[in-house]
Amino acid sequence: MQSIIYKITVFGILLTLWSCRDSQNQSTTLEIQDKNLMDDHIRVTQAQFEQSKMILGSFEEKVFPNIVNVNGMIDVPPENRAVVNATMGGYIKTTPLLIGDQVQKGQVLVTLENPEFISMQQQYMEVNEQLTYLKAEYEREKTMVAENITSQKKYLKAESEYKTAVAKHAGLEKQLRMLHIPPSKVRSGVITSVVTIYAPISGSVTKVNVTKGTYVSPATSILEIIDNDHIHLELSVFEKDIMNIKKDQKIEFKIPEASTDMFKAKVHLVGTAIEDNRTIKVHGHLEDESDNKFLTGMFVEASIVIDSTFRKALPNNAIIMIDEVPSVLVLEKKEGNTYYFQQKEVKTKETYKGYTAIENANDFEANTQFLTKGIFNLLGE
Repeated sequence: MQSIIYKITVFGILLTLWSCRDSQNQSTTLEIQDKNLMDDHIRVTQAQFEQSKMILGSFEEKVFPNIVNVNGMIDVPPENRAVVNATMGGYIKTTPLLIGDQVQKGQVLVTLENPEFISMQQQYMEVNEQLTYLKAEYEREKTMVAENITSQKKYLKAESEYKTAVAKHAGLEKQLRMLHIPPSKVRSGVITSVVTIYAPISGSVTKVNVTKGTYVSPATSILEIIDNDHIHLELSVFEKDIMNIKKDQKIEFKIPEASTDMFKAKVHLVGTAIEDNRTIKVHGHLEDESDNKFLTGMFVEASIVIDSTFRKALPNNAIIMIDEVPSVLVLEKKEGNTYYFQQKEVKTKETYKGYTAIENANDFEANTQFLTKGIFNLLGE
């Protein structure tokens, strides 16, 4: 019996101690809650304010542009891009270049070899040798027909043969020059089976489609050269937005896969034809090309500035989402070393360069002070 009484007494003491501890914890929790909250206000001491490096601010008049968001790519003008082909078919004898190599205009790119080159030079030499005789024969017949010594038929035949030879000689000489074979060397008896293809522009090699021994026809693309000294934006604007795009409008763009930096350009040309995907091409010129190493084909995300308006705005750091509702902290008063803030909902519009336009700015007094830095320390999770 005494044992039972003893156990009951010990249990009662333990229950009393646990109740006191629970009361103490609840009291501590209330103290913590009351530390920063008082009459629906958030209380911040001067020490807390300074330690968290909080900042107060008011509405600012900021420029918010009306923009059209588009995509596009870095490109070069047609004259800065060259596809190298062979004038006549042949077998690649040498191809010393690799993708990425820099070349200068007039530099040797590849050499071709073909027996047909020899045949062409032989024909040129034969016609060249015949030309002297045919010219003399034509001049003789011309004199004789004038004196009625020969018939008109013989004169016309001599004239035809001479002029035909002249035309053939001129055509073969032009073909030799296109193959970069000097006609003067052929006339002196130097015949080659190898022709050289030179770089039509300066730039870097972006494609090499052949190897040594490959047979190429005039339709074969041997390699491609691109000169990146002058690049531009080639943007695709949807049909619904094209009426708002004008020349000289500002463009801000970035290369999302390569950098987070923003770059500037201007609208230079607006296309007049609609593509199959219902977009129109817009050509933009970069403001500064020298300091940036853009590559042709880079994907860009761009914003074309249509116009701009002034709006009352707050820094992005002054706004926090509470239950998916944008909210701010308004300074109600300061008593001694204590700041009293109240949470207010706001209606936000566009965001630009670190500021957010506030649609219901007129609901606040002109001199209203907001917590523009440190709100996440108080309301953030």
